[in-house]
Amino acid sequence: MNIHKTYILVGLIIALSMFLGLVAHADETDQATKISFSEPIQIPGRVLPAGTYVFKLLNEDLGLHVVQVFNADRTALYATLQTIPTDRPEPTDHTVVALAQQGAGQPDALLKWFYPCQTIGSEFLYPKHEEKELAQDKQQTIVADEPTVSNSEAASGLGN
Repeated sequence: MNIHKTYILVGLIIALSMFLGLVAHADETDQATKISFSEPIQIPGRVLPAGTYVFKLLNEDLGLHVVQVFNADRTALYATLQTIPTDRPEPTDHTVVALAQQGAGQPDALLKWFYPCQTIGSEFLYPKHEEKELAQDKQQTIVADEPTVSNSEAASGLGN
């Protein structure tokens, strides 16, 4: 009788550890990333003031590539954006974003976001007329040493 209780106890411990292991990796599946911008940043449909935001993938199991943008503590949702998958040749250990510099008086536009260690990222979809203008703007790729992206890094040439 004691042997059966031991097997049950071991089985419960294994099941519980598997469940806790799945919960602990939740941020990797939604790729939640905290990014700070030192200046206002344009995303499709709006301009975000300088500050810290959380970018995360909505459930990709649905076959959609949707990114949500929250405030730093995830209490306010600013945007839910349809994106398309985009790739890069080499992954990095850091968050990477691509920006279009729109010129004096206009905020940089966020074009792409890559989660650390991933070669597939999210390309933001802008209306066709904006997309053509952004394609003509100077574009910079910034690899963040920290999860902070300084728009001035792009201007000083620290990005690629």
